[in-house]
Amino acid sequence: MGRTLAFGLQHVLTMYGGIIAPPLIIGQAAGLSTDEIGLLVACCLFIGGLATILQSWGIPFFGSKLPLVQGTSFASVSTMGAIVSGAPDHVHGLQSVFGSVIVAALIGLLIAPFFAKVIRFFPPVVTGVVITMIGVSLTPVAANWAMGGNAKAENYGSLQNIGLAALVFALTIVFSKLGNAAISRLSILLAMVVGTLIAIPLGMADFSKVGVGHIFAFPQPLAFGMPIFEFGAILSMTIVVIVILTETTADILAVGEITGAKVDSKRIANGLRADMVSTLVAPFFNTFTQSAFAQNVGLVAITGVKSRFVVTAGGFILVVLGLLPVLGRVIAAVPTPVLGGAGIVLFGTVAASGIRTLSKVNYDGGYNLIIVGASVAFGGIPIVAPTFYDHFPTWVSTILHSGISSAAIMAVLLNIVFNEIKGGNSTKGSVFVAAPPRMVREDELDNLEDGDSYVGGKLIDAEGNEVPVVTATQQKVALTAVVKEHEKQNAPVPESVTPALRRIEAHERTNPPGGH
Repeated sequence: MGRTLAFGLQHVLTMYGGIIAPPLIIGQAAGLSTDEIGLLVACCLFIGGLATILQSWGIPFFGSKLPLVQGTSFASVSTMGAIVSGAPDHVHGLQSVFGSVIVAALIGLLIAPFFAKVIRFFPPVVTGVVITMIGVSLTPVAANWAMGGNAKAENYGSLQNIGLAALVFALTIVFSKLGNAAISRLSILLAMVVGTLIAIPLGMADFSKVGVGHIFAFPQPLAFGMPIFEFGAILSMTIVVIVILTETTADILAVGEITGAKVDSKRIANGLRADMVSTLVAPFFNTFTQSAFAQNVGLVAITGVKSRFVVTAGGFILVVLGLLPVLGRVIAAVPTPVLGGAGIVLFGTVAASGIRTLSKVNYDGGYNLIIVGASVAFGGIPIVAPTFYDHFPTWVSTILHSGISSAAIMAVLLNIVFNEIKGGNSTKGSVFVAAPPRMVREDELDNLEDGDSYVGGKLIDAEGNEVPVVTATQQKVALTAVVKEHEKQNAPVPESVTPALRRIEAHERTNPPGGH
């Protein structure tokens, strides 16, 4: 029991920085108080623990029964931030977020058994774009945190704020560099702790309100009111849920391979159902979409501890932490620049994960390059120009105001247009595909003479005369005529003519007629 709890705690510490980031981001975007953000954090831990227990322990039809840790998904953060930012007030924004998550989770629950058929529309070229844009779209959040988080504050963007963020960033890199594996894996969390301790004597951290409120409390259901259901928010969140289903499927397959467990369509469906039922329940307890944490899959591989009951123990630890709102208030009191320094690394790592996925995509001779290029650029519009969609209908603005939703929609549509519906595709691939390295066959040089040059699309000889550019058939006719004329005159055929004819005949045997 002791070792099981110790290994379970290690899983919690590994994902702790990631699981508390979404409620902090959304809480900041919604303008919540420290106490309210603390509530979001506590609920996030509580539901994440229950979801982890359901996924790893499992009950009939729900749970993969594999060592998979569940928590609030990063994939939904950008979309939820867009929904909250577009709302008239933070309460309405959160209610709209919760409503969209509920409906999207129901849709995800319905399609989970059939997802093996849907997943073909989410190959690496699509998921790679989406994951990359998750990290990229969150980078402005990290920058805002590093500057202080509140644009109206006098010290917003001060060297003191940015300096503290830079210190946390540097500490994260240093801790990652150290040879100790445990310190390296906990680098973000440790850097935040050290940064906060340094901020206290500088007067940049206020923990005076941590003791205000209950130390132990059950999360209050619907603390921000009843959910609100808006079409645009639901549509964009449904896209995010499909991405989450794709990520969880990949994590199930990965951990199955690591543990040697048999993973079939039934097990995947059970795991996805657990994912979606947890996501369905989450909004009623003031939290968001749930998904498997990839970093914990890596931890299973690194430690070699493959027991699902270790992860179940980690789930119980998360539940206990979620019943301690005082802990949520401590986390919410961490100085915003500290979060900014850690966020730059954390969000950059998410983007890097997407780039790693895109590196597996084949770009030769197809349309994947234009799919990636157009989708990333389209997803970048609301990031670099946040007011771009302000004059569009509200439901359009809600969907496309998020870089993740914009990129996902474009990537899915272009993948269908180019890779699923292949009718009308050019046989030579896209004009945007990177050109192959330039080269000339050795036998083609035999037709050139010293002094020849290619100018303005024309071949010019040393005397300035244009050399005709003809097809292989035209060249064969002309050379054959030369041979007949010389034979008619009983003159020797020029030495270059016969080899040229042989090359043309060899070319015709290996290539269809009409080649140049």
